[in-house]
Amino acid sequence: MKVLIINGPNLNLLGVREPGIYGSRGFEDYLAELNNRYSGDVAIEYYQSNHEGGIIDKLHENGFGQVDGIVLNAGAYTHTSVAIADAISAINTPVIEVHISNVHKREEFRRHSYISPSCIGVIAGFGLDSYRLGIEAIKEIQKKK
Repeated sequence: MKVLIINGPNLNLLGVREPGIYGSRGFEDYLAELNNRYSGDVAIEYYQSNHEGGIIDKLHENGFGQVDGIVLNAGAYTHTSVAIADAISAINTPVIEVHISNVHKREEFRRHSYISPSCIGVIAGFGLDSYRLGIEAIKEIQKKK
């Protein structure tokens, strides 16, 4: 099985950006843990972009059977991007929306997601473990096929 993790803007700063909200661990470190955990079971590809078009291009490139599922943390684009929502709707690969923090406990504007209606499901508030839960959700979706 192959899963693509896509991180949006500012998530390249995990570990140094607002550690009270996002923790003090960098994503590359966590990605190594995920790869170790799923070694032989799930091949994990990773992409991060601070640019909306880069995220859309990656969804298009991988959304037609190249991977079994996509775990997407669109960052702030979650709350602003109709274009990313449209890209998710256009592809046939299941997309799980994830957030490190519980967006519903934060500022009002973070409580609305343009991409949620286009995703299979949403996982939020479990720290970096939200990504593992997203992978587990994709595994369950694939079992049912």
